[in-house]
Amino acid sequence: MPSKIQLKDLFLGLQNQMTAQLSTNRQFILHPGSKGDSLEDTWIEWLRKYLPNRYCIDKAIVIDSTGTLSDQIDLVIYDQQYTPFVLTQNGIHYIPAEGVYAVFEVKPDLKGSVEVNGESITYIEYAGRKIESVRKLKRTTTSIIDRGKKYPPRPLTKILGGILASTNTIVRKSTLEAHLKNLKGSKGIDMGCAVDNGAFFIDYQGEEDEQIADYIERICHYYNLRSVNAIEFSKPDVSLVSFFFQLLRYLQQSIGTVAAIDLGEYSQAIEFEIDKEL
Repeated sequence: MPSKIQLKDLFLGLQNQMTAQLSTNRQFILHPGSKGDSLEDTWIEWLRKYLPNRYCIDKAIVIDSTGTLSDQIDLVIYDQQYTPFVLTQNGIHYIPAEGVYAVFEVKPDLKGSVEVNGESITYIEYAGRKIESVRKLKRTTTSIIDRGKKYPPRPLTKILGGILASTNTIVRKSTLEAHLKNLKGSKGIDMGCAVDNGAFFIDYQGEEDEQIADYIERICHYYNLRSVNAIEFSKPDVSLVSFFFQLLRYLQQSIGTVAAIDLGEYSQAIEFEIDKEL
């Protein structure tokens, strides 16, 4: 008879490794800035190890063809094959909006607040604002040639938004659900994970209106009109594995490949007109 292995045991081993690493960072790195950087780096390295090579993961600022910048994002998952340039200055990566698959805010705890322009907002709201700063950027799309055949520009893909944490000290699940449901439009969070508490994803109602010809207007319309149907939580002992499976499902089977970037839009910054024919 063929031998077998308990897959759950393998996944629990992975869970234990990540939990130990994050716990060590939280316990022994005392400087708040250093602790934040270390947690971000831990999540980045973990995803680099397990996601397929087609995906790049970095902390970065996202840019568009008009020169508009997003907020600084703790963790960006972006395309490696079809994103033609990533600019790096003074250690900061600038990634074109067209190449972005997902953005995540990283915090030590899902519970907490931060001061923004004199206003105290929750970490959940803060994550939503970071996500919105990326989703609101202008994204281009253009035709491609595949195996000798020219295909027209494709619609813009959705950009996943989420929050990652070591723990969650929000006592009531209903309180966390209320915070997540309060995020409207482009601020909406799709998924998240608190390592010692569980992963979650938000099931939204609403589809893109394919009658809207302008792709930017279409994707904005989708985010503005979708509504929360349900929020699903994993068991704490499989939080990381659940998060990873759900993330990979979204990336590979819901998003697929990002649209091709229109370099002509970006070349306007250097006052150069690209020849579109060979």
